[in-house]
This record gives sequence, C-alpha cells and structure tokens, in this order.
Amino acid sequence: MKFTKPAWVMHKDSSKTDHDTKRLSIFSVHVHPDGSRIATGGLDAKIRIWSTKPILNHASEMSNRPPKSLCTLSMHTGPVLTIRWAHSGRWLASGSDDEIVMIWDLDPSGRGKVFGSNEVNVEGWKPMKRLPGHESDVTDLAWAPEDRYLASVGLDSVVLVWCGYTLERLRKLDQHQGFVKGVCWDPVGEFMATQSDDKSVKIWRTTDWQLEAEIRKPFEDSPGSTFFRRLSWSPDGAHITASNATNNKGFVFIAAVITRGTWTSEISLVGHENTVEVAAYNPHIFLRNPASPIATSNICSVVALGADDRSISIWQTKSARPLIVAREVFERQIMDLSWSWDGLTLYAASSDGTIAVFHFDPEELEGIAPHSAQEQYLHKFGFVPPPTPEGFSHGTHSTNAASASRITPPPSPDRAQSQSQSGFGASNGINGAEHINKLVAKKSNKKRVQPVLMSSVPSASTSRSALVSTSALPPSAGLGSRAFQVPEIPRSRQASHSASPVPSPRTYDADIEMGGPMDMDVPIDALDTSMSSANKGKRKASVLDTPEDRPSKPRTLGGDRPRETVAVREITSTSLVSTRPHLFEGANLLPVPPLLTFLSANVEGSDFVFEARNSEGDGATEVTFADGKQTLWLDYLPSPVLALTASTTFCAAASQDGSVNVYSHTGRRLMATLSFGSPCAMIHGCKLALMILTASGQLTSINVKNVASFFPPTSVAPLLSSSPNCTILSATVRHNGAPMIHCSSGIAYTYDAQLFSWTKLSERWWAEGSDVWQGRQRANKDKDVVASIEGAIGSTNISAPHKERPTWWNTALTLGHLESKLHAAKALDSALEYKQALLIYARKLADEGFRAKAEELIKELFGPIFWRPGGRDDSWTPVVAGMAKRDLLREVLSVFVRSKTLTKLALDWQDTLKKASSDDQL
Repeated sequence: MKFTKPAWVMHKDSSKTDHDTKRLSIFSVHVHPDGSRIATGGLDAKIRIWSTKPILNHASEMSNRPPKSLCTLSMHTGPVLTIRWAHSGRWLASGSDDEIVMIWDLDPSGRGKVFGSNEVNVEGWKPMKRLPGHESDVTDLAWAPEDRYLASVGLDSVVLVWCGYTLERLRKLDQHQGFVKGVCWDPVGEFMATQSDDKSVKIWRTTDWQLEAEIRKPFEDSPGSTFFRRLSWSPDGAHITASNATNNKGFVFIAAVITRGTWTSEISLVGHENTVEVAAYNPHIFLRNPASPIATSNICSVVALGADDRSISIWQTKSARPLIVAREVFERQIMDLSWSWDGLTLYAASSDGTIAVFHFDPEELEGIAPHSAQEQYLHKFGFVPPPTPEGFSHGTHSTNAASASRITPPPSPDRAQSQSQSGFGASNGINGAEHINKLVAKKSNKKRVQPVLMSSVPSASTSRSALVSTSALPPSAGLGSRAFQVPEIPRSRQASHSASPVPSPRTYDADIEMGGPMDMDVPIDALDTSMSSANKGKRKASVLDTPEDRPSKPRTLGGDRPRETVAVREITSTSLVSTRPHLFEGANLLPVPPLLTFLSANVEGSDFVFEARNSEGDGATEVTFADGKQTLWLDYLPSPVLALTASTTFCAAASQDGSVNVYSHTGRRLMATLSFGSPCAMIHGCKLALMILTASGQLTSINVKNVASFFPPTSVAPLLSSSPNCTILSATVRHNGAPMIHCSSGIAYTYDAQLFSWTKLSERWWAEGSDVWQGRQRANKDKDVVASIEGAIGSTNISAPHKERPTWWNTALTLGHLESKLHAAKALDSALEYKQALLIYARKLADEGFRAKAEELIKELFGPIFWRPGGRDDSWTPVVAGMAKRDLLREVLSVFVRSKTLTKLALDWQDTLKKASSDDQL
C-alpha cells in the first residue's frame, strides 16, 4: 500500500496572501468514475477539480503534466458540503449551505483564467441547472444506480428525490424529525437509505417512496454533534454500514452493520476512539475463495470508516479485525471517503484542509472480483426498475435509430430551441442539416469560422458502434491534447444519459486563450468519442499535427543516439585502475569503490537516468543522461568515473583522479570541475545539496544553486577513531546540507556548522531502555528521516542479555532519547518529526510531573515577552525547523493542561500566550 498526502490539494483563504496561505476545511471528496480526477468541496464555497495522476505518480507531480489543478467552480454562495459525480461521469452534483443543489456539465469553451484570480482553468464546467427546494444546508447527495434518481438531504430534515433524466423533483420525504446528514442507494435499485440526527436510519422503497423500515437501536445514545452521518450500501446489496452508532450506552463508538431484509443491526465495527463520521464501501465485491463460484456464501465486501479520532480503518466483512488502521492521519476529523471505481484507491478528506490517499496493489485486496461479477450476482434479486420517462433513454442501451433520436434535453436558458435539442444525434441528418460554428486554429494563428454539420457529431444516445466509428466525426476532428475531446461512455460503466447536446469538437489556440502553453492531458473516458477502436489506447494527434506544422525535435548533444545497454564488469586492467597507484597509498581512511564498466543513478520521482560508461581499453569515458530508451545528452571525461549521484535539480560524476563534475538536467556544467586530490569514496545529492566524501576522509557539503559550501571541509577521522574497527556504512546528505554518517558502531552522526563539531543523531544505546525507541520500523527516508536512521541502526542490533537496571533507568533514557531526537530533527530540518517528538516529550513530562523541565521548555518556546525582530535579544529565534515556536507552544500547553500536576502552570502560560498574541496583532 502507498500512502500520500498531496499538499497542493487545498482550498485557500482568499483573504490571505500567497505567503500566508491558510487551509480551509474540505467537507467532501469524490473520485470520477474513470479515476482521472477528483472533486473537492470546501469552506471557500468553491468546488475544485484535481487530476489524480500527479497524486499517484511522483514523476507526473514533479513535471506538472498533466496539470494538478484542472478547474475551480465558484457559483455557490456558501460552503460546499457535498459533491458527487454521476455514475456516467457526465455530470457533477454539488450541495451547499446556500440551500441549493447544483448540476454541472462539461463546458469545452470554459477554459481560461478565472476572473479575479491568478488561477487558470485547464478545463471548464458550467452550472447546467440549479435545484432549489431545500430550506437549509444540503449535507449529502447520492446518485441511484444507472443515475435514475438523485437524492439530496439537508438540515431542513427533508429528503428530496430528483429525476436523474429531467432533473425535476419527484418526491419530498419529510418523515425525519431531525437534521438528515447521510443518504445512499441500494445497488439493486429497490431501496434508498437515509440517516438523521433523530437517531434513526430509514429505508425507503423506490417503487412507491413509502417507508420500508426504521432502525433505531444502534443510534439511541449516539451524539448529535457530528457534521455528517454518511452511510454506505455494500455492492452485493446485503448490508448497510451506518456511521455514528454506539454500544454500551454510548461509551463505545461503532459503525453499525444493518442486514437487508430483516433490517436489524447485529454486527458492530468496534475500535475507533471517537464518533464514526463516514462509511464508504469499496465498489467491488470480493470472493472469499476466488476459485469457487459466485454465491452468497462466497461473497464479502470491503468498507472504510473515517472517524473524529482522526483515523481511518478498512474492514473486510469476512474478518473480525480490520485490514488496516491508519491512526492520526489528519489533524482534525475526517469528513468524507471515496473509493476509485477500480477499487484500488481510497481518498479521504478532513476538516484540517487536507486529503489523504491510500493506493493498494491488487494482491493486498485479496479476492477482488470484476464488476461483471457484481452485475451477475445482483440479478438474483429479480428487481425490475420502473420504466424511464417517455422520450428519454440511456445512451448505451439505445439500439434503434428511433430511440436514438431522443436524449435528455438540457435544462438550459435556450430550452425553447426544441428542434436543436430533440433532433440532436439523429442519424444521417434526418432532422435537417443544422449548422453550428466551429473555431479552427490555422497556421497564421487567426481564427476562422468553419461550418460543421450538427448531425455528424455523435450524441450519447447513439449506438456504441456509432460511438467508436471514425466516420461519425468530420475529418477535422482528429483532436489532440490541446483540443477538447467529446468523451466516450465506457463499456465498464452503465452509462446513463446525455445531459445536454454534446458540444461539437471545438479547437482553438490554447496559448492565446490560456495565457501560455498548456496541455489538456486529462480526457474524460465517459465523454471520449474521438477515437476509433483501431486507434484506442494511442495518443490522439492534434489538429496542428500535420507534417508542415509539427515542430521538429530540438537538438541536444548526443540526443540522436538510442540508449545502449552495457554489461557491468569490474575493470582490473592496471593501466585503468590507477594511472599513479602510489599517489594515495597510506593516506586512505576509506576504501575506494571498484572501477566498473557501467554505473547509473536514477533521478528520484522520474524516469530520468544518469549513466557512466568506462572503457576497458583505450576508449573514452562517457556520461549520459537518458529518459527511457532515448539519450537526452552526453559528455566525455578525461578520467574513469567511480561514482554517480542524481537529484531532482542536478547530477554529478566523481572521477578516479579525485575530480567531480556537476551538471544540470540539460547537460550544462553548473560549476567548475571540483578537485579534491583524493578519489571519491561516497557521493550523494538531495535537491540542491551535494555531499562528497573522499577516500582520505575529507567531507564536503555544497549548495549547488549558490555554488558555495555549507561549511568548511571537515574530516571524518574523529568518527572512525571513536571505536576500534569502526567503518562507515553509509553517507548521505539532507536538503539543508547536513550530512548523515551511519557507522558500524551503531551511531549516526551529522556535522553542526554552528558548533564546528560532529554531533550524534542517534545511537543504539537508546534501545537499552527508551520507551519510544522504534528500531526496526520501516520509514519514509524523505519525510521520516530520523525514524529511518533509527531503523537502520536497529536493523544491526544484537540482542543483549537482560540486565538489572536502576529505578529511574527507563524514564531517564526515554527523556534523553526524546531530547536527542528533537536536536536531530532540528539539525536535519525534519519539521514533522520535530513536532511529533516534541508532543511525545511534553506528554512524558506531564505523565511524570516534572514541573521544572516543563517550565523550561515553555520558556524556550515562548521566548522573551517583549521580543521583536532586530531587537536587543537576538539569541532567541521565533522559528524552529520551519515552524513558529509559539504555535508549537500552544499544542504543548494543551498537553500540559490535561495532566494532573501541570494544569495550573499550563493555564497561566495559556493566558500569557493569549495576551502576547493580542499584543502582536495591535
């Protein structure tokens, strides 16, 4: 499983500057049926649509292709509390506390800069219809199977059911006696379920919209303070998992599993420490035994729960324990969960303004079955849905021309033009040759109007054979990434209907309209008809991609040469191993790497590779930079290469003669060739920092951007002399230039540029008694650098026999370890780990009641009462590891105030901090 929290997915406070960006709460998240994008709704009254590829693919995130932010929708006048894509992927429904439900449709002409903002919409979505009817906040929405209905619920205690075709209101259900905060549909289409603050779940029949059942028992003692009560129906139709339930008279927070038919809750999902806010089933059914046939006894489901304890749990109904529990994923409660249609990615949104993403490998979700298995299984219920409204049909089910000539008319201001709407999509122009204007980019960058036959553009009601036929499009409609595509309804979805006439394929000069070059690289599967079946999966050619218009590939040094593979062998020829073997003899503290015929270093998060080839004969030494199978550039060096490194901003090659060459990713030398007089033993790069450790023991850390050293070159000899037979296992560098040296003695060091001294980052000694030592854990080397150091140290740990320890042994080592961890996180500029260690340290002081230590910590974080930047007392800085000390103090005081011995101290300092904050604002 891969976990990520994309920091760039956010709803900003527009009143703040870019330098003082404040995250606003995200109330809802939903993933598009084709998985290409997600929509989020937030406190800023906006809906934002994001591309998922940069979230799931680091290389895409670094290159910003496709663009991260696709669109911002801002027609609501209050916070957007819920957003839901239609199953067809054509419409987006949103609900807000402005009491309005809004239906959005893709607008190919809506791209461009957002008025009054620096933001750019890569794609446009227009408000197609407003659905008024609620008298208070709209808290949840849900589309019925095949988009037959749309249900909306709100704080007016009302459930409204809308027609999924005409978007007209069908029913108003007002039997709830409290705020309604959740709604979901039976996948069979027979029932709808709603959950309310009146402490009930109600089941409604879709045949007559009467009450089928009411479930109250699990909710009798549930708190009414949650934002939502979002419930979910299992894909096999057998269960509903409802949020905000309790056991043991309200003391145990659970999610209640309600069984279909009996409508009772005998199963509870127990484990969360606070109210469960949302439940979301994986859209796939799972087979207990994949080798056995599909039967009720062989089917189970996977459900995710999000709670106010800031944790997420994922359960499989065949097991009594959760598959995964992710604790403290957010800083505040979880508001919404959404699974991707392939069932492998879970998106979660929180009121702290962030989203989290869990991406699973298929092997991790054992027994996942295709959607066809679900459709086959649901047939056993024998439910026949009501007929569709006369004159309306689902596009994928229309087989004759007569039915194909009618689709859902758009509820837009020009609705009176019935001829263009009802006749749209008629085959062979039966309803007449209506023309519309189409803008086509010409070579001179002038826009010319070219008429296009309306009937030649396929509609959603056209049969599938017409959808994939290239003859349905005019010859000029071979659209590329910079031109809008009329998307296709995928076979895997029961695509419902067309909301409006599918816009004609319209191309335009994106550079002019968008204020710069931009690629529309995120087509919507549900709307893509521009490809024939023969071309499916291939890149679409742009209108401009004619031989005379297509730009030639820019030349680079060696860019015309394909990437070659070289067998890796050690070079033992004395003429190449060292031209002057006596030069460094007796001076080497560290071993020199063996000379190899081929070396490579990958650029993290991308497909770029930096490579070196050493000739076994008299040939030249060559370095190349490649992308996939193609060489981007090359260079030749006078001495064989011993070691390589590549970061996201540069790459460096260390040669046998003690020189180091540093290149940009385009092959330009960023600085003069460095000469260290000794061959390189270890080299490493991180962002803008480059570290070289020579065989003679000299360590140099360089800021490549500034072409300056972080500190004067220093020797690692003191580290090796600290214990007999000590060797250096690894040497790496942080982005701030701090080296990290891991020694075989079980100690990790860094060099403090202010102290001009080596300092310990961590050591195996703490494992002897620290309660917070986590030696063998796996950690992210970039985000949890101190934890990864301890993991490396712990992996070489040899268990010692149990010894008798003094009384205060564990307490002393735990506090010492945490203090050491704080210094290490500060030295390595690891903000998250510094904050985590600080709060654990504060909790330990509170548990032990060490008032003097606690007061000293408070004063260190608070600083001088009348401190001002540039004042007399410059010994105190207001920031540590990139975080404001007084902001950290607030969290520390909130820990102290809950303790038995430090409450009075914490309350006094909270008052002082509050006064200091108010003085700062004056």
